[in-house]
Amino acid sequence: MEMDQSKAKPEGEVPLGSKIRYPFGGGGAQRGLPIVDLVLRVVALMGTLCSAIVMGTANQTLPFSTQSTQFKAVYKDLPMFMFFVLANSVACAYLFISLPLSIFQMVKVASVTPRLTLLIFDTMAMALVTAGASVAASVVYLAYQGNNVVNWASFCSQFNSFCRRSSQSLIGSFGAVLVLVLLITLSAIAMSRRIMNIQPYNL
Repeated sequence: MEMDQSKAKPEGEVPLGSKIRYPFGGGGAQRGLPIVDLVLRVVALMGTLCSAIVMGTANQTLPFSTQSTQFKAVYKDLPMFMFFVLANSVACAYLFISLPLSIFQMVKVASVTPRLTLLIFDTMAMALVTAGASVAASVVYLAYQGNNVVNWASFCSQFNSFCRRSSQSLIGSFGAVLVLVLLITLSAIAMSRRIMNIQPYNL
């Protein structure tokens, strides 16, 4: 009896969104990954939210002034700090929107499309938060240390409260970067395991 070659499917080829069989009992680990993903996503959301709030509310006014000048420091005075607040706000909004998709993975654990979508956008969010945190960290360093080569005096010797809040905002942002790296790593591991165990159901 001859086989119908037109109906034969290449081995290991499965379209996006297809269901996957776990022949070696890997389903338990696969079901645990979405839970870890959701927890880490909430942690990253809180980190970016706290960083944006702390930096966005950082301001200090010195107790002395002249007739024409009031010495005040606000995050809006520095474009780098504005970018930092914007980057963390955008990342926070994305992480909040991604929560339903992360929860969806618990129901449809064998679906490839949600994991791939989160992997792409998590990478973009990590790049954005890293850029914002790096730029803000360089400004905070100059504010504390100054630069004798270009005759930049230490800014934080007068505005110590403003600098302290700016420094604290970096903690949550860099913490969110680390969590996003973990999320990307988990997604890559989950995707690789699914590719190795792909077996299409016979309809």
